[in-house]
Amino acid sequence: MGQPGLNRRQLLAAAGGLAVAGSFGFAALGTGADALASDAHTRVRYWNLFSGGDGYNMIAMLDAFRKANPGIDVKDSTLQWGNPFYTKLAMAAAGNRAPDLGVMHMGRVTGFSPGRLLDPWDVDLLAKYGVREADFNPALWKRAVIDGKLYALPLDIHVQLCFYRKDVLKKAGLLGDDGRIVPVRSTDEWFDLLKEAKKATKKGLQTLGLWANDQNFQWWFFVAFYTQLGGTWFDDANTEVTFDTDKAVQVLEFLRRHITDGYTIPGAANSEQFINGAPFTWEGNWSVPVFSGAKLDYGATPLPPVFGKQATHAESHAFVLPHQSDRGGATNEAAHQLAAYVVQHAQQWAAGGHIPAYSPTLSTAAYKELNPQSEYVSAMDHQATEPKVWFAGSTGILAQRIGPVVVSSTMGSAKPEAVARRMKGALTQLLAMKNPMDGRTAAQGGAGA
Repeated sequence: MGQPGLNRRQLLAAAGGLAVAGSFGFAALGTGADALASDAHTRVRYWNLFSGGDGYNMIAMLDAFRKANPGIDVKDSTLQWGNPFYTKLAMAAAGNRAPDLGVMHMGRVTGFSPGRLLDPWDVDLLAKYGVREADFNPALWKRAVIDGKLYALPLDIHVQLCFYRKDVLKKAGLLGDDGRIVPVRSTDEWFDLLKEAKKATKKGLQTLGLWANDQNFQWWFFVAFYTQLGGTWFDDANTEVTFDTDKAVQVLEFLRRHITDGYTIPGAANSEQFINGAPFTWEGNWSVPVFSGAKLDYGATPLPPVFGKQATHAESHAFVLPHQSDRGGATNEAAHQLAAYVVQHAQQWAAGGHIPAYSPTLSTAAYKELNPQSEYVSAMDHQATEPKVWFAGSTGILAQRIGPVVVSSTMGSAKPEAVARRMKGALTQLLAMKNPMDGRTAAQGGAGA
């Protein structure tokens, strides 16, 4: 396989367009790809983007792999997520200087030119080390397959959740006999529940943390509830926009009502309010270590199925193979072995709140004892994901374009009907654009959008 036909200027512009707006520096927290040689027979250079608790858990899993496989030297480098990472990974892949193993958000893989900047996984090698398609949720595995080849090996899914204070809800009579929040199946039931919870809430605290003015969270929540309504984005060929503005208006009005009815305080410090006694907050599962560390009496479920169908926003961390013109041999096999090992030993990873992608982990007694993780594991079966297009993915161009538009509705500066039309217009414009990372178009075709 030859090197991708992208020059340096194109790659810099394209990677910037596919990454988070803004500038981030690299954090060289790992041992680095250029570390001194060890006595091991094979070396795997691995780039990841995990800091904080996730970084600690990843290091623990890597150390366990090193102990179990002394013949393989893992040289891990931790880089900070954002524009510089995508630029560096793209340049490394194009210049044949790529690491042997990397990590990406699953939603970004389609835009990262699979087959040109990413190499496919050898599923036979993965099977040799104990990882097979049958071990994964079918929908999750399907997201990783492009043109019939596996380009991402899922490590987890991370989801948006409804966190609730059991002590407050018990006072309000909103806990079931199982000690969990009473079921909600409609918007009316949800707002009735908020009304009762507010009565039991300390003065000065909001009822629900909604991240009302955050473009990423508002986009994630929109994706979840629009999916609950059965909304679609594009046709199967990704050539026509099928976005349903009527369904979009329903979601936008639902989000806005939390403010107009007085349940959400825009700009509030949601986590702090929840720790101080607010009954609800909608957050990513990465907040589990924060709330558990605060020793709260709390639970967490997928976002409520207020439109009658279970669906909560989900993304995934996944292992990828950055393009190498000479990929193969012992190093490539060791990269497969390392990824397979981490995927199979993700009990440690679950401590950070993520749902392990490897299904056998979910049925273990150790996982079932994790709380609240075991309460929201069902999210694996009803993932609401962004469309599988090059401009989607975690904090990608799609979120940058549409997230602020959703915020304008939630915050009340624009009418839901007008916002829904703007959203459809933005989707139409994006679909007409060419992927600047595909190696066949000039980078100025929307890379900085």
